[in-house]
Amino acid sequence: MHRLSGKVALVTGASRGIGKAIAMLLATEGAKVAVMSRTANAVENVVRDIQLAGGSAIAVVGDISSEEQINAAVDQTAAAFGGIDILINNAFDPTVPQSTVLDLSVEQLQRNMDMGPVAYLRTMQRCYPWLKKSGEGRVINFGSIAGVLGMEGYTPYNMAKEAIRALTRTAAREWAMDKITVNNVLPVAKTWGNDVSVPPPGNVLGRYGSAEEDIAPVVLFLASRDAQFLTGYSLTPDGGAMIDSAR
Repeated sequence: MHRLSGKVALVTGASRGIGKAIAMLLATEGAKVAVMSRTANAVENVVRDIQLAGGSAIAVVGDISSEEQINAAVDQTAAAFGGIDILINNAFDPTVPQSTVLDLSVEQLQRNMDMGPVAYLRTMQRCYPWLKKSGEGRVINFGSIAGVLGMEGYTPYNMAKEAIRALTRTAAREWAMDKITVNNVLPVAKTWGNDVSVPPPGNVLGRYGSAEEDIAPVVLFLASRDAQFLTGYSLTPDGGAMIDSAR
């Protein structure tokens, strides 16, 4: 308990699913959490749940495809809590990930890039002074095994997620002297309701991960002092889906 006491975390895409699970767990471990998403009611509900559990959180309403809203979100977080130690880049647009190579338009690709590596770059740049001041800053970005595997029919998503991994590795090298670690998480997890039919997972453990039990704890590890000697890595809580793939 309280592995993150005194720390401040900004979590994007935190109104539901993996982002919400991360925000809840970090708060349980003592972090003050800025819960960011586009929908006010949704982030306020997460903040209420954190506060009812005894944690500290604020609602930050913003769209990561907007540079102005990213800047405002970072500034709001730092003003409320006095700094930022941990940045979790989790938000993404789930409505436009699918296209074949032949059918992909520049407009669709651009939307994936704007909500992926471009947005992550902007949040990282805006948070950088605070992460450096922290003395043990943490950046945790979300990639996808879809890009590593080259999943068919997900061309723009794959391209954007692999660009995030490249950004992560480069920032890990450039920011190491500032005592900021930068890592990736590539999860395989259930983020849909029971009414949605999906094919069985292609991993050796034979199940989709739980946001609360399988993914958020990996993020907690990377955000904590336990992971202070890891940077530039892509951790894959995927049930063994990538055993035979290049990491």
